[in-house]
Amino acid sequence: MATVLQDDIFQLVREPINVAALARQVRAPKDGATVTFDGFVRNQSHDRPTLYLDYEAYESMAVAKMQEIGAQIHEKYRIHCVAMVHRLGRLEIGETSVFIAISAPHRAAAFEACRFAIDTLKRTVPIWKKEYFEDGAVWADGELPPAPVATPRAKPAS
Repeated sequence: MATVLQDDIFQLVREPINVAALARQVRAPKDGATVTFDGFVRNQSHDRPTLYLDYEAYESMAVAKMQEIGAQIHEKYRIHCVAMVHRLGRLEIGETSVFIAISAPHRAAAFEACRFAIDTLKRTVPIWKKEYFEDGAVWADGELPPAPVATPRAKPAS
């Protein structure tokens, strides 16, 4: 497996994420594109008004998993640098909860790598979200695997 580059950034933070600074940090003269994903708190979930969110993590394992994702990205795509930052604690509506920036010489690799990064983070990194509503709170379910493709039924043996 490829190693994570020294310029890569993998962090869990409790303060607001500075998305502009992170996007600038991954950019280099050899790059031709930076693709970012800015996941932020929306004001509703499952047709219920959301008041705020609270994120918790198994922090040492979460950072290690984020670094593993970074190594996979470097192995799979021709990219230059990765920044992956997730916020913990209470977040209000509109605040960034997760930010990913990926720079690459060409846009296709940056787009594909960024999609892989957020999808893999949501599936594998031990970070949990609690959603607060006027009438209570619930822990949000994780990402569900894709539904299996329907296949024709086999005919019974005769």
